[in-house]
This record gives sequence, C-alpha cells and structure tokens, in this order.
Amino acid sequence: MKTTSFNQSIVSIAIVCGITAFTLASRAADAPKVSWKVSGELEEACSCRPACPCWFKSLPSRMTCDGAQIICITKGRYGKVSLDGLFVAQFVQSPEHQTMFESFGKWNFDNVYIDEKANDEQREALKALSLHFFPPAAKTREYRYVPITREIQGEEHITTVGNYAVCSGHLIGGGFDGHPKVVNPPLADPTHAEFLQGQTTKLTYSDAGQGWEYKDSNYMWNKFSVDNKQYEKHEARIAKMMTGKM
Repeated sequence: MKTTSFNQSIVSIAIVCGITAFTLASRAADAPKVSWKVSGELEEACSCRPACPCWFKSLPSRMTCDGAQIICITKGRYGKVSLDGLFVAQFVQSPEHQTMFESFGKWNFDNVYIDEKANDEQREALKALSLHFFPPAAKTREYRYVPITREIQGEEHITTVGNYAVCSGHLIGGGFDGHPKVVNPPLADPTHAEFLQGQTTKLTYSDAGQGWEYKDSNYMWNKFSVDNKQYEKHEARIAKMMTGKM
C-alpha cells in the first residue's frame, strides 16, 4: 500500500451569503483540458442522524460530521483511460460544532482511497477526478491505494474499503410507495443533484486517528451520470459566488 500527501494549494475558500464556496485553480497554462464522463452509483454515509443536515447548511447532529463518500463506477473514462468497474472513496471530518460547508478548508482530515485494482494511468485519472467529486477541504490530503469492494444483499449495500472502513446501509420507506428522495439540496454538486434517503446498519472507520462505530445514522444512495462539462459549469457558478458576482 502506498500513501502520498496532497497540499491544498489549488483550493480557495470563501463564504458568501452563508454559502461556503470553493474553486479549483487553473492547472498549468499549457495543460490540455481532459474530457471525462462517469456513470455509476454513490454510496454516502455519515455520523449525522438521517437526513444529513450539512447539505442544507445546518449544524451536524453530533459534535462533528464524520462522513464517507464512495463512488462505484459502472462505466467511465478520463480522456482515453477506461475506469469501468473501479472505486474511489473519501473519508472526512468537520471540526466540532461546524457544518461541513462553513468549515470547508479546515476539516480535521481528508483521506481519499483509490481502488488498488487500478493501473498507474487509472490511478492518476481517479486522483484527478477526486478533485471534482471530493474537492480538497483540509490543509492536506492523504491518498491511499487499497482494495475496495461492494456487496448487495437484498436491500443492504455493504462496501468495504481496505482494512480501514465498512459502510453498510439501506434505504428507508417513504410515507407513500417508494423511498424518500432529496432533490436539488442547496449545496448540491452534479453527483448530488438527487439522492434517495436511508440509514446505516454499520459505519466503521479506523484511520486518521479515528475509531468510528455508528449505526442507524445517515445513509444516501443514488445512480448518476456526470461529465466534465457539468462540473465545469458547476465550478464556474461556485467561483462566481465566491467573488460575489451572483
């Protein structure tokens, strides 16, 4: 297993009208723009009680929000690099008594886990995509290359991230047929344009000095299809918020 550090020099943080904004600075001027497209599923869970208030700019249910996002790529490409069947995940923690978004840039840690099945080109592609799916939000970022697997047992989705984490969750029933759906929350990025609401059966994590053991906490799931054009539009909008031009 390899570990590398990422200094957050490419991220600018600001809060405009109560919304935390971020922008990814331009890469090297001569770097070519890479087109990409990813279709897959999002497995997300955190320590908050369902539903997670952070997406609505509210304080976490507990002292901190201990959160995980896992991208399961069904079909994807980054430039000409195929990403079919690969995973990338992020585990983070907000400071005490602060929302994930108002504390952006000051999170206690920000660790990204890349599927060890990926070859060198795929690993670099997943690292690049993580900057869009999981904008760096702590002073440093750690990357780790580990086995990531997911098993679906009936309604239960069980994802294992190396020896570090297990995220097991299921959707809950709505008042009518089907499951509760959250659409267009205030702080949504393209991957979170909508999602179904559930709760965890188990969320554990043992890295970054942590020892999480949660159950019956927030769990979210969705299917998505996103590309570089959607994220370029989203990131340009956020940049305008940052500069007060919206």
